[in-house]
Amino acid sequence: MINRMIHGEVHELRLNRPLDNALSPDLLQFLADEVRRSPKQGARALVLSGREGMFSAGLDVPVLIELEREELSRALVAFFDAIEALAASTVPVVAAITGHSPAGGAVLSLCCDWRVMAEGDFTIGLSEVRIGIPVPRILADLATRALGTRAGEALCVSGRLLDPAEALEVGFVDELVPVGEVVAAARLWCERIIEAPARALADTRSVLRRDLVESIRKHREDDIRRLVDQWFQPELQTAMKELVARLKDD
Repeated sequence: MINRMIHGEVHELRLNRPLDNALSPDLLQFLADEVRRSPKQGARALVLSGREGMFSAGLDVPVLIELEREELSRALVAFFDAIEALAASTVPVVAAITGHSPAGGAVLSLCCDWRVMAEGDFTIGLSEVRIGIPVPRILADLATRALGTRAGEALCVSGRLLDPAEALEVGFVDELVPVGEVVAAARLWCERIIEAPARALADTRSVLRRDLVESIRKHREDDIRRLVDQWFQPELQTAMKELVARLKDD
């Protein structure tokens, strides 16, 4: 589900789950484990990538819709584990957004230090509210931290998906390159950033990202509880079933 490619001190973790890199609980837990393990295996920076045209379609709703309450809670724990692992990584992480990245895929990218996105007919954004999922506190903090309070609030509330140019303009991504050059651009950023002495880089990132990590650890339990409670409300169940039906038709 995740392929690891080693490019010297830069390790690439490539999401590789058919068909659209949907974030299943197993994939998310494997991702969290790989992010935590990588520095111990010689990585001084990480690139998180997807396949060309699709970074990740977000949470695997067709799987989640079948789960009972306790199973769903465990699945969300895996999602928040992945978020925390990326945010708290002891080495820089670059999101190589190789294509579409709605909802959960966008969330993973916001946890990274830098975001490189493919140019083209792709979209990215926090679309949760459009299908009836309330944006958790942690996601709101990620959005406002990256985009500023007003822009982050507007995108969370509207659930609007952005094209690459719009995403760059508002600060959702930091760089646009042709689709075939996304991973190379992400690796180049990593190679430049790790030219700094390792200890100075690690300590500086720890200071700057402390608020993000503390927010995730403080709010994750309440966020999971609220999401599970909302998930089984009739309105959201109907929306989820309609979404699953559309996915099957596609």
